[in-house]
Amino acid sequence: MKILRGTIFGAIVYFFVGWLIYGILLMDFFSADANQCANRPEGEMIWWAMILSNLAGSLLLTLILYWKKARGIVDGLITGAIFGALFTTTIDMSFWSMTTIYGSFTPVVAEIAVSAAIYGLMGLVIVLTWGKK
Repeated sequence: MKILRGTIFGAIVYFFVGWLIYGILLMDFFSADANQCANRPEGEMIWWAMILSNLAGSLLLTLILYWKKARGIVDGLITGAIFGALFTTTIDMSFWSMTTIYGSFTPVVAEIAVSAAIYGLMGLVIVLTWGKK
């Protein structure tokens, strides 16, 4: 039950915080320094794939926290932030090395920091939903 609760609540946090940060607060920043040719027009986003992506990312973090036997929200915050930074570094360094998605290295660094914050918050919420023993 912990894994299911953590996955669902983590995915909700992932979606809404990601939408707030990437879709509203930093949209202009990332749009200005990234090649937009691969992006779908806003009205053509495939929602089921977005939901599945959020659930998969949240399940992965939930499993890591569960296997780690995370006990408190600080465990969730730190583990989530480390996971988010490393996960995004893996993807963004791959994109940086093989594509022209980014116009400079600045959005790569920014995305790693933002991802660490989002996953840290997800980890905090995931562990918080588990409650006390």
